[in-house]
Amino acid sequence: MRAVLITPPLHSHLRAFEALSRELVRRGHEAIFLTEPGIALEDGVAQATLPGPPARPQPRRLLAEIVTGARRTDRLCREGLGVLRGLSPDLVLGDQMEPASGLLARALGVPLVSVACAVPMDPEPGIPLPFLGWPHDPSADGLRRNRGGERVADLLMTPQLRVIRQWAQSWSLGNLRRLQDCLSPDLALSQMAPGFDYPRPANGCHIAPVGPFRKGQVAQDFPADIAPDPGRPFVYASLGTLQGHRAGLLARIARACRQAGAQVLVSHAGSLTDDQACAIPADWVRSFVPQQAVLARADLCVTHAGLNTALECLAAGVPMLALPLTHDQPGVAARIAHCGAGLRLHPWQRSTARIAAAVRTLLDDPGYRQTARRFAAQAGTWEGAAGAIDRVEALFTAPRPATA
Repeated sequence: MRAVLITPPLHSHLRAFEALSRELVRRGHEAIFLTEPGIALEDGVAQATLPGPPARPQPRRLLAEIVTGARRTDRLCREGLGVLRGLSPDLVLGDQMEPASGLLARALGVPLVSVACAVPMDPEPGIPLPFLGWPHDPSADGLRRNRGGERVADLLMTPQLRVIRQWAQSWSLGNLRRLQDCLSPDLALSQMAPGFDYPRPANGCHIAPVGPFRKGQVAQDFPADIAPDPGRPFVYASLGTLQGHRAGLLARIARACRQAGAQVLVSHAGSLTDDQACAIPADWVRSFVPQQAVLARADLCVTHAGLNTALECLAAGVPMLALPLTHDQPGVAARIAHCGAGLRLHPWQRSTARIAAAVRTLLDDPGYRQTARRFAAQAGTWEGAAGAIDRVEALFTAPRPATA
């Protein structure tokens, strides 16, 4: 089987797709990434590059990011179809955040498997779009609220939706209008841990929650220059690789943790200057830390609610205080609160006093840690990339209905 993989050039998405690629190759299949020029992949990963200039840098502001994403989709459709025809793939593995994967697979007439690196986008009554931190609510009021959120999303995503409609019409693919219309109806591979997502009884039977694709990473050592006092709570705070520049919020988190009587380690992913880092009143401030090793010692994680960090916390049995910032982080934070593995604070709730109160609650109430530890007890059964490719192979070998 020859599979072509298509994903936006976001660090966590590329690493997740690389894990799927390696598992495909390990089983004797071919796996080839379709990318714009200038996208660096890990050693040994096959890559087919579009012609033309390098990809535009990924902006940080939402509207600029939407415009950049629409341009990337247009380029993949405009230049990628010819490249794919030359590759003759048997299957397209497409990121749910890149609608070109669904458009190209349909144009080629090959099976599509959708990949949800973050919160699955598949429609389900009662479940809001991933970027909304609303609860699961299948009541009439909940459905009405979700429809309102979808209308707002359509307005924000106008550049992307325009590109989808243009190429769907150009290739006679039918009435494809939104990102959700470009998803696979057959199989969606999700990095969600089983039991972490909202229930999906109506449309979720094709979604496979296999847990993080990247499993069995190299063992990490706890930093030798950090020595937490075992007699006091130890809190780890990180806003991820893209939001570590928020020095003011990191400083409030550090002050709040210390007010709550906890030690705090802050990681900013190399996004702060030395002066900015020194101004954060934490016990330790570092550019990067071995996150899994730190979580193995932590009593609590204060996080932006990126899915990768949330899953690592669940695997380590560490409760979370979620402070979502952008993208699908509100949806991840809502699920952290929904399953009982932590609390979340909305943007208007992030004073030092509110954060300190939430930290105290999470440290004092054992229920949050017990819930997180129940996930940790199951983490060894999460299937990861191996389970994902099991399902891909099963789909590929299953008899397909005859066409008229």
